[in-house]
Amino acid sequence: MWNNLKGRTGVPRRHLVFLGGLVTAILIGGVLEGGCMASRLERTSVESPDGKLVLGFSLDAGAPRYEVAYDGTVIIRPSAMGFTFRRLKPMMDGFSVAGTSTREFEETWEPVWGQKSEIESHYNELRVELRQNSSPHRRMNLIFRVFNDGLGFRYELPEQENLKDFEIMAEETRFAFAGNHTAWWIPADFDSYEHLYKETPLDLILAVNTPITMRTAEGLYLSIHEANLTGYAGMTLGVDKDKPLTLKSSLAPWPDGSRVKGTTPCKTPWRTIQVATHPGGLVESSLILNLNEPSVIEDTSWIKPMKYIGIWWSLHIGKETWHEGPRHGATTDNVKRHIDFASKHGIAGLLIEGWNTGWDRWGQEGAYDHVTPYPDFDLEEVVRYGKERGVSIIGHHETGGDVATYDRQIEFAFRLYREVGIDAVKTGYAGKIFPRGQHHHGQWMVNHYRMVVEKAARYGIMIDAHEPIKPTGISRTYPNMMTREGARGTEYNAWSDGNPPEHVTILPFTRMLAGPLDYTPGIFDLTFDEYKPDNRVRSTLANQLALYVVLYSPLQMAADLIKNYDGHPAFEFIMQVPVDWDETRLLDAEIGDYVAIARRKGRDWYIGCVTDEDSRTLDLSLSFLEADTEYRATIYADGPGCDFESNPAVYQIKASQVGAGTILKVEMARGGGQAITLRPSN
Repeated sequence: MWNNLKGRTGVPRRHLVFLGGLVTAILIGGVLEGGCMASRLERTSVESPDGKLVLGFSLDAGAPRYEVAYDGTVIIRPSAMGFTFRRLKPMMDGFSVAGTSTREFEETWEPVWGQKSEIESHYNELRVELRQNSSPHRRMNLIFRVFNDGLGFRYELPEQENLKDFEIMAEETRFAFAGNHTAWWIPADFDSYEHLYKETPLDLILAVNTPITMRTAEGLYLSIHEANLTGYAGMTLGVDKDKPLTLKSSLAPWPDGSRVKGTTPCKTPWRTIQVATHPGGLVESSLILNLNEPSVIEDTSWIKPMKYIGIWWSLHIGKETWHEGPRHGATTDNVKRHIDFASKHGIAGLLIEGWNTGWDRWGQEGAYDHVTPYPDFDLEEVVRYGKERGVSIIGHHETGGDVATYDRQIEFAFRLYREVGIDAVKTGYAGKIFPRGQHHHGQWMVNHYRMVVEKAARYGIMIDAHEPIKPTGISRTYPNMMTREGARGTEYNAWSDGNPPEHVTILPFTRMLAGPLDYTPGIFDLTFDEYKPDNRVRSTLANQLALYVVLYSPLQMAADLIKNYDGHPAFEFIMQVPVDWDETRLLDAEIGDYVAIARRKGRDWYIGCVTDEDSRTLDLSLSFLEADTEYRATIYADGPGCDFESNPAVYQIKASQVGAGTILKVEMARGGGQAITLRPSN
């Protein structure tokens, strides 16, 4: 690629360098016109601020192509771009360059909540304006933003006389990888991300959801995803059978087979490629957030991260029911008992599922009434009781996939929550979508999910979405979009073969690169034999504690039955661990084997370490601590004889004095972990 960028032997050429090396353009017999490149521009490139990541753009016989290299190593070979439409000619070739422009952008911004209190955004941007040479001479713009930790590119279809309404049948974006990389992935699914991750060579993939993460033979780590998914269909990736080691965009369809229905002007989501020299570079990256717009909510004081408990796990293990009856969970008395526990232990929130009528008609269209409680539940009373004791109620809107009915009721439902004083709601979309033929990840549902977040913001309500569209950084623009499911979480342990121990060692480098995850950790009774003797959680108790650091969510659940927490010494860690952080560092990891993450709030640090089905010992350097400061370490560790299969609940709590020069020996049992607090001794 880079030999080509230097020109071809015997061909006249001119090199033009803008902004001190920001972009290099190569013309073949071309001239500059009005500060833009002439239409015969053949190749141009833009590099990251540190100069290591370089994106090249070219026209191959009029067909746009991009390619990427890092530190001299090719990552993406020349890859196709463009669209095919219904009843319109494709926009894939026949282009010339009408103009280019470049700019450098740098800022530091403060998120309302997150894994760090300040985020740097620094990129170089290349904008390429294309025009088709033949009638109707349609225009398409390509925008590339190159950061030190990756890049994003998007399409713009500007307003134009010859392209107004359109239906995209395929976005022809390709990712032509330079090697048969090791990949961690889940299969493409237009309705769910709830699959276990596979680790295979790239050439064994057929179709995948994003993010997909890879490790190259040279030791680079890559993640392909998208940012700012707005008014568009969610992207999966499928194999290009004609080009080895190439994945192509595949968008979730409408019932009629089209992918995106739109009108110019139109911008696509960003297609993102994160690049790092070690796994921690992916975890610590803010690329996805940086490719979204700033918050549109001016007063964000009501948006408050919190821990919560819930009438939830008891429903999944069969102790109680969502629907009315002798074992109904969401009764006024039962809820008040949970409020008392939360208040006593400093837990700010309580999720109540099964409070509203319709659960006995699961799967039927028009089943749920989102404003009418069952007779044994008094919504106003439990909210009042909670406020009296400093506990916020988290409401619940399960649709069973019946989105049309929810659309008709949502205004009334949010108004009710606002009137009684509920400022957070968990939404759910379990089951096939009504109307039939729509997909969870299609454009129609993407628009619905956004409508819910926007409407919730107007009513001062935070959202925790289950069965959602994947996160793509929208929480920067709508910080009331707190967290999402969108992965195979704890509930699978209650009624399936469960999640293997390696699952939580893969999530930080795959699903969680997209955004926060409501995994619902914190199960202490790991076998729950009293209710489901054939099911269990495949981890140790210390592993469950460590997940509060490893798997980030600004709404973080203590998911077990409250009777299993009452009086338990290990519950102290859950009470103390923050849900909003000033700094995040990955200390050590091998994807699929183990991970150790440290997070700071103020001067206090918390470390979470988890391992797969193998026991292991890590030597963690604490050099990130303040120099010349002594810290008291409280360590929640697997106890003697601990094993996730035979003895999962044994643990020990240890204390020691440490400092920046300490190498901390972290011993983990099979399926185990450690959760550690570090506080300055003074």
